[in-house]
Amino acid sequence: MSNLLNSLTTELRRGTLTLAVLSQLRTPQYGYSLVQLLEGSGINIDQSTLYPLLRRLEKQELVSSSWDTSESRPRKYYVLSEYGLEIFLQLKKEWLKNSKELYDLLKGEEEDESN
Repeated sequence: MSNLLNSLTTELRRGTLTLAVLSQLRTPQYGYSLVQLLEGSGINIDQSTLYPLLRRLEKQELVSSSWDTSESRPRKYYVLSEYGLEIFLQLKKEWLKNSKELYDLLKGEEEDESN
C-alpha cells in the first residue's frame, strides 16, 4: 500500500475505533478484555493505540476507570460514564445515518461502473 493510502486508511479508522471502543464499555472492561471483544468482532486494535485512546476518553469524561485489586494482578477497568453513554448513543445514531448515506452513494458508483 502506498503511504497516502495508509494515511487515509488510518484516518478513516480513527473515528471508527473510538465508536467501537465506546460500544463495548457499557459493562466494565480492562484493556486486554476490550482487545479480545473487539478482535472477536473483527476489529484489530494494538494496545499502543487502545491505551492512549482510553486515557483520552477518560480525560473527555466519556469513560471512568477504577482499579480492581481483588485478584493477584491488579486491573484497571473502564466503563462508560452517564455522559459517555449519552454521547455514544448520539454518535451511534450519527454513524448509522452517515454509513447508510455513504453506502447508498458508493453502491450507486458500482452500478455506474458496471454499465
